[in-house]
This record gives sequence, structure tokens and C-alpha cells, in this order.
Amino acid sequence: TPTSGPTEVAIADADGSDYSKAVVAALRSEGALRTRITPEEDGRGATLDRAAAEKLIRSGDLPVAVVLPKGFGESGRFWSGTTGASARVQLLADVSDPIAPQVVQGLLQKVSFTAAPETMATEGLAMFEKYSGPLTPAQRASVDQWVGEMRKGGTPRAGSSGAGAAAFGLPVVVDNVMQPGRGDTATISFYAAGIGVMFLLFSCAGAGGSLIEEEESGTLARLIGSRAGMSGVLAGKWIFIAMMGMLQLVVMFSWGAAVFGLPLAPHLPGFLVMTAFTAAAASGFGLVLAALCRTRAQLSGLSTIVILTMSALGGSMFPRFLMSETMQKAGLVTFNAWALDGYLKVFWRNSPIVDLWPQALVLTGLTIASLIAARLLARRWETL
Repeated sequence: TPTSGPTEVAIADADGSDYSKAVVAALRSEGALRTRITPEEDGRGATLDRAAAEKLIRSGDLPVAVVLPKGFGESGRFWSGTTGASARVQLLADVSDPIAPQVVQGLLQKVSFTAAPETMATEGLAMFEKYSGPLTPAQRASVDQWVGEMRKGGTPRAGSSGAGAAAFGLPVVVDNVMQPGRGDTATISFYAAGIGVMFLLFSCAGAGGSLIEEEESGTLARLIGSRAGMSGVLAGKWIFIAMMGMLQLVVMFSWGAAVFGLPLAPHLPGFLVMTAFTAAAASGFGLVLAALCRTRAQLSGLSTIVILTMSALGGSMFPRFLMSETMQKAGLVTFNAWALDGYLKVFWRNSPIVDLWPQALVLTGLTIASLIAARLLARRWETL
């Protein structure tokens, strides 16, 4: 898999045949998978059905689920090429993680042989002989040897006839349960959020740099000496930069909706909530960077290094779900990760506004921490 840990997958066996049970057992024995057959990780609750498995995908608990439907284990149907849609293996996927469905689909093809090799060989050979003619005695002996090796749990030798049967494969249909019928439009929202948040940070850092220019021109000293004081100056800057940041995100997402078909209108309430909290936190962060630096050149260099590092860890440049588990956890210390997780809930999971409270809470905490840090760092201007 692309990550350091196993791929998490739910399994719902609606068939209950000997073959489907063998496939489930084979999947559960795969070291590259972490399987779940009940709603709870500890095995509590009833065995998963399709609806329960889909619920786990929609909630974001798991990226993919395997559904073995009724009729799956009927002999010959899934190798003959006449399998009905109802008997095909269903792969319920959250395609915001494009790797997990591919990993699971590949392992499904593997276990379709290892779970019942003699059955697969018999049906595969029937297909082969149907289109290519009967096997010679030597070919038949090779196949018998391949089946014997598989039954003993060994690895078939390269070039054996059994390897040719793999070409028939197990019929699998991938069902994007998160955005059915939407094509790639939801993917646009994912990248729009990643790019938008990264450039929002750059804009807020640049706008915060006006404090440095005002210090150099002597304007800041006069503002501090007024009734507003340093706290009032910072509050005014924070509000202005936050409003500018909100406008920037609105323009970017509106452009995406107009040109690339981004589904903005159906998600407008959640988008506005996330945009407000994201812009507020980014504005506070921009003031911290400005208060840390003494010149525009310093601010430019520092902000570039810090923001690009945060964007790399937080998922703006590379999706966090493709990173290792350690890197995914490390990314949670960044502003980007929480902002992107919120936008992901809005556009991918169609979550109600109330479900955005974890991201909103963390972003609020980051805003408060940034404003406190900026105020403490700004004390140097009051002593000038």
C-alpha cells in the first residue's frame, strides 16, 4: 500500500455461501488489510450489511468496503462472463482516497484464487477451453500440479497454466458512494481548498507586513500613541485581513464553480462557515509572522519556509490520506490540515454544519493563540 500501515476495509457478506465465507476469511488473513465485519472495531454489534458498510464510508471511518452480494458463490457465474450486475462484487469507495480501492480490488483478485483454487481452476479452464480448444495431456498435468500447490498453500510456479486463469478475474464494480454521478467535480473542490488555503496564508502574511512598513514610516508609533493603542491596532489589522481572506476564498471558489463546475451552491452554508473560521485563523497567523520580523525581506523568507512546510504536512500540496499514519498525525499540528478536513466534510461528505465543530473549535483556538502571540511580540513596538 502507499501508506506504512494496512488499508482499512469493511466486509459485508450478503451471500453466506461456502465460497463467500472462504473469500472473507482470505481477506481477513491478508497482512495488507485491516478488516472490519461489524460496525465497531472491537467486533461488537451485528454483522455488517451493505447499508451499514456504506454508512461507515460516508462517515469517514473507512475508505472502502467490500460487499459480496447474493448469488456471488454460484458456481461458474462469475467466471463465465455472463454474471448479472446483482451478483458482482461491489466495492463501496470514498474516492477522495484513490489508492485504497485499487489495493483492495487487487487483493480481491488474489484471494478469489487462494480461497478455493480448485474451483477457480475448473471454471477458468472451462472458459479457456471454450474459446481456445481442449487442453493437451501435458497442459492438463500442469494445471493439476498448480491446483495441488494452491491447495497446500504454496505459491504456483511461474509459467503454470493456472496463471493464465487470472486473466478472467473477479467481476468487481466500484461504487463511489460519496459523490454518485458527480464525476470529477468533487475532486475540483478538494484541490480548490488545498490551493486556496495555501495562498490564503501567503496573502495574510503579506498583508500583516503592513505593520513593518508603518513602523518604518513612523505611522505605527502615532497609531500606538492614539486611543486605540497597540491592542486596537492589532484588532483592526486582524479584522481587515480576515475579511480580505474571506473575499479571496469566495472569489477562488466562485471561479471554480463558474469555470470548472465546482459544486459550490449546494454546499454554500458549510463553505461560508469554514471560510470564516479559516480566514480568521490565517489572519492571526499572518500577524504573528509580521510581528516576528523586522524587515519585509525577513518576512518574505520566513513566511515562504513556514507556509510551504505547513502546506506540505497539512495536505495542501499532497493529500494527507496518501501519507503514512505518522505523517498524517504530524500534519494535524498545522493550520492547513484542520481547514482542509473541514472543507472535505463540506464538499465530500455533505456533512451538516454541526459536524464541523471539531475543525471550527481547533481553528478558533489557533486564532486566539495567534492573537495572543502577536500581541506579546508586538510589545517591542511599544518600547520604541
